Amino acid sequence: MKVHAPLPYWRLSGFYFAYFGFVGAFTPFWTLYLKSLAFSAFQIAILMSLFQIARSFSPSLWGWVADHRGHRVPIIQFLAGASLLAYVGVFFGNSFYWLFAIMLTLSFFWSASLPLIEAVTLGHLGDRLDRYGHIRLWGSIGFVVAVVGLGYAVQYLGMMALLWVILILLAAVWGLSWRLADPLVALQHHDSDGSWWAILRRREVIALMAACFAMSAAHGVYYTFYSIYLVDHGYSKGIVGWLWGLGVMCEIMVFLYMPRLFALFGLRRIMLTSLFLAFVRFFVIGWAVDVWWLIVLAQTLHAATFGSYHAAAVALTHRYFRGKHQSKGQGLYTSISYGVGGTLGAVISGFAWDSIGPSWTFTASALCAMLGFIFFMFMMREDQGETE
Repeated sequence: MKVHAPLPYWRLSGFYFAYFGFVGAFTPFWTLYLKSLAFSAFQIAILMSLFQIARSFSPSLWGWVADHRGHRVPIIQFLAGASLLAYVGVFFGNSFYWLFAIMLTLSFFWSASLPLIEAVTLGHLGDRLDRYGHIRLWGSIGFVVAVVGLGYAVQYLGMMALLWVILILLAAVWGLSWRLADPLVALQHHDSDGSWWAILRRREVIALMAACFAMSAAHGVYYTFYSIYLVDHGYSKGIVGWLWGLGVMCEIMVFLYMPRLFALFGLRRIMLTSLFLAFVRFFVIGWAVDVWWLIVLAQTLHAATFGSYHAAAVALTHRYFRGKHQSKGQGLYTSISYGVGGTLGAVISGFAWDSIGPSWTFTASALCAMLGFIFFMFMMREDQGETE
């Protein structure tokens, strides 16, 4: 009978809660803060794309460092402290170039933390991967608490409330990082791990990374302009917060039932369904923004376009990048998807928003998700996308 080491459930869950609390505060409302400074749509897109640009190289860089040193948690602690220190700069200026420098520095350190904590969590779980969703859901809860609470705080207290709440959340992330510990067997190396380049050339790995790239590129306009889009169409900031929160509440339900979904449908079908529903979601957002109940329904699809998608992508990445390649694998997933894909989606949406209009920009993002669906369907063999 195999004996498992105790799982540090609450320490991992607490970190996820604070980490995604920051994401829930920053992603929906930072664009509104930038708009309040009278920046143009293109300037906003450039500033927001800095996080995606950093994700193109920073996670892979720090993943290589972690695998080389044999420890991840000390690096997470350093990255969290550096992120907090970089953010303090927002209180000392608000010009475009000043915020460009601050956000670029912040994004370089911040964007590397998530793949490392994912690797730490999966290392603690071992073969108990079905419990990943139960830990990760606390990140979603943190997101909901932040986004709903800040929706009303910003509406009634103004944008300065946003700046201080983000500072508190970053401090919490740094503090909670000191409660983490590396798993005892996380970085054991085996000859069967295979070479890095051999893994990258595998057909199923190419299919996975291409699909992740397409999904994140499709979300570029959503993460950059969705809040602005809703406010411009008469939705209050409080309602905007609730809509973001609704999407993540549905995501929480998916994380709770992920073990059953994995067993019933397999990872390939879950990825394909997530990509197809992303196509539906962004098409509806683009053309039905004034029909409130359709926007509500579209937000429930966040359960698929992030929840089931992310869980399946992390599980597939963990399957293909084993042992000594775990941190690099999770870093590569983050870099190609949220980094390169997210950057392309955000920058192109900045050009398209004023030239072809919001509806057609969301339509383009929907088509991007469909391209990912088609590529993944033909490239990922069915026997490679089922649970093992």
